[in-house]
Amino acid sequence: MAAPQVEASVWSYRPFLFFWISRVLSTLCFQMLAVAVGWRLYAMTGSPLDLGMIGLVQFTAVLLLTLPAGQLADRGDRRLIVALCQACAAAGAALLMWGSLAGWLDRTAIFVLIGMIGCARAIEAPNMASLLPGLVPRSLFPRAAAWSASATQTAQILGPALGGVLYVFGAEYAFGLAALLLALGAMAAALIRTSPVTRGLDRPGLAGLLSGFAFVARQRTILGAISLDLFAVLVGGAVALMPIFAKDILNAGPAGLGLLRAAPAIGALVTSLWLAQRPLRPPVGRRMFAALIVFGVATLLFAWSGSIALSCLALAVVGAADVVSVVIRSSLVQLRTPDDMRGRVSAVNSLCVGTSNQLGDFRAGAVAALFGVVPAAILGGLGSIAVALLWMRLFPELRRLQKLET
Repeated sequence: MAAPQVEASVWSYRPFLFFWISRVLSTLCFQMLAVAVGWRLYAMTGSPLDLGMIGLVQFTAVLLLTLPAGQLADRGDRRLIVALCQACAAAGAALLMWGSLAGWLDRTAIFVLIGMIGCARAIEAPNMASLLPGLVPRSLFPRAAAWSASATQTAQILGPALGGVLYVFGAEYAFGLAALLLALGAMAAALIRTSPVTRGLDRPGLAGLLSGFAFVARQRTILGAISLDLFAVLVGGAVALMPIFAKDILNAGPAGLGLLRAAPAIGALVTSLWLAQRPLRPPVGRRMFAALIVFGVATLLFAWSGSIALSCLALAVVGAADVVSVVIRSSLVQLRTPDDMRGRVSAVNSLCVGTSNQLGDFRAGAVAALFGVVPAAILGGLGSIAVALLWMRLFPELRRLQKLET
């Protein structure tokens, strides 16, 4: 009797290892730069509007470049594009360091360099996402997606802390380390070896640029997954309200704000590591909707909590539920998209995620201004649950989904 075969680990595939290193370093550095640039600009100008302008510059880059980047991903060498984007971001960070040391880094220079880094980030995102499915066998993709999510969560925890600590010694230290690590990430991306992109039939002009939307519209399962993410984040996000909760509701101060911000990432990190070892079993559709409902319930608990400990616990559950939904949705989108369309579909997904995050923060702030911060968070939790229940009805094929692959 033959011995049962043992499934290989994702870490036995060297291309995935280089991908993971590149993604960790890239996300870590962008988090570091966000903290260091924000502090440097606010110390320089004292203007909250300037801090908002940083987000606007980055959002503009995403809005203008994400769809062309997706088309580029389906025509070119994805790993080379990722490497060039990270090298460009490294150059931007190096210029921030030079300007800080030489004394010429003023408000205008910061916006120009942040725009340069934001453009690199916008082009990198769909290329990075569409790389992953070709690095491991399809049966291992859910585990690879979970490890990739853990990379993002780890970087989101460590990046701001590292950027803040280095800023104590001077902004140039944070800029310099980010430049070095981005250069290392670019080298790791360049070392990835994968099969060439399978070229499909290109459509010229605007039709080709928008072909990702056309494909998503024809695939109801993918449409349901992407739109679920878009509307759930749009109506359910409460991240923008954390400073108000820390100061006015929980009386926890800046340290409490740091704990609140870290809690969702910690919950997501622990859960993504668990999913990397124990992939989700059927039925994945019901598990995805259950995770979104748990997300909404935990948001309600956060809204009603008057304790910093209970609030952090609720936010950790928010992060854990979110990563379950993210792993299922991202795996579903990538595995059910042909390789020749994967870049453009990843671009549509990136555009929807980026837009929903930005507009979700605006929605939370506007509702809080009208009705108060606690009602705004409560409406966010109820909104997430309502979206889950509505999408279960609108996309029954998504609710009945048993496995990620076709």
